[in-house]
Parts: sequence; C-alpha cells; structure tokens
Amino acid sequence: MSNESGRVLPDVTEESRAFWTGGFDGELRITRCQACRGWIHPPVGACWRCRSLDVAPEVASGKAKVAAFTVNHHPWLPAFPPPYVIAVVELDDQPDVRLTTCLVEVDIDSVGIGMAVEVVFDEQDDVAIPFFRPVAA
Repeated sequence: MSNESGRVLPDVTEESRAFWTGGFDGELRITRCQACRGWIHPPVGACWRCRSLDVAPEVASGKAKVAAFTVNHHPWLPAFPPPYVIAVVELDDQPDVRLTTCLVEVDIDSVGIGMAVEVVFDEQDDVAIPFFRPVAA
C-alpha cells in the first residue's frame, strides 16, 4: 500500500500494530517476552530465546546506535530525493535488537558506526514510521 507522498506503507497486522502505531503517542513500542524479558523485533507471537508465547509490546527508550549504514544516491521514488541514509540501528535497551530505518536531520558526512541516535516518527495515514536522528549534544 502506498499513499499520496509516494511512500510504500507497511501492512499492519495484529502482531505489528503496536509497533506501527506507537509513534502517534511518541512511543517506540517493541515486543517483549514477559518470561525472559528479552526484546523481540520484528514483532512475532513467540520469543525466539525461551519459546514463551507470553509476549506483548512495551515502550522502549527510543535510543540507539548506528550499527551499519549506506548512503543512497539513486532516485528510487520521487518523494525521496537522494542522497539519504539507510541505517541499521541497535537499540540501547538490547543491542542485539536491530531496526532498519532512515536517518533524518543528519549531515550525511557525519554519519558513522556507533553514532548515538534517537527515534522520531513520520506519521503517514494509519502508521507512524520510526526514523532516527542524531542525539542532540
């Protein structure tokens, strides 16, 4: 599904609803196992660590570090003029939980592995897409 901005929007499922809508409340909601307390992403109905089915979305800190990134220079969609940064960020709450995202409000030449970032949300129709920006000094 896409919208007027040209952005391709995710299909929201019952398991992913909290993740895609938490941003409307300014919250990064990540699924968490209620048994072993591990964070789980992408959102699924069972914990891959302990196999518990007792999982539920919880509010994460929204703080992360850049684990990997690339700078896109190709004009894939008119709504996204290049260059822009696509990054994998690891959550401070649990570094083995990673999200693929775009970095915003960033000088492309200053991006580096380990850069501290924080979540911001791009509200589109019925989803609030989590992006990350550098943490203000």
